[in-house]
Amino acid sequence: MDQAAWISDVFGSIDAMDSDRFVSFLADDATFRFGNAPEATGKRAIREAVDGFFSSIKGLRHHILKTWEHPDTVICQGEVTYTRLDGGEVTIPFVNIYGMRDGRIREYLVYIDLSPLYPPGR
Repeated sequence: MDQAAWISDVFGSIDAMDSDRFVSFLADDATFRFGNAPEATGKRAIREAVDGFFSSIKGLRHHILKTWEHPDTVICQGEVTYTRLDGGEVTIPFVNIYGMRDGRIREYLVYIDLSPLYPPGR
């Protein structure tokens, strides 16, 4: 599969809020860090972390602006639009870094500031 199609599939699983499909892109011993949340290790822990986040929003959609590929690393820059449980929307810039091994993500790092998604008083 070409890199653009693979990236589209990864983000498609997230936008569909399909944690089972999402973890299928990960190595069994993968690590995952989302913003400043604690790191999760292994598919089960990552699925639980992702499901916990999905339960706090109504939906999301990603727009990829740029990607870079290196022998064992893929970097994606983009914007994600979150739909809050109250129906409001907010768009936030992000960068994801994927450390790769044998066609699977072994390290998944999401650099994002989620404070606009959860403003005080909401």
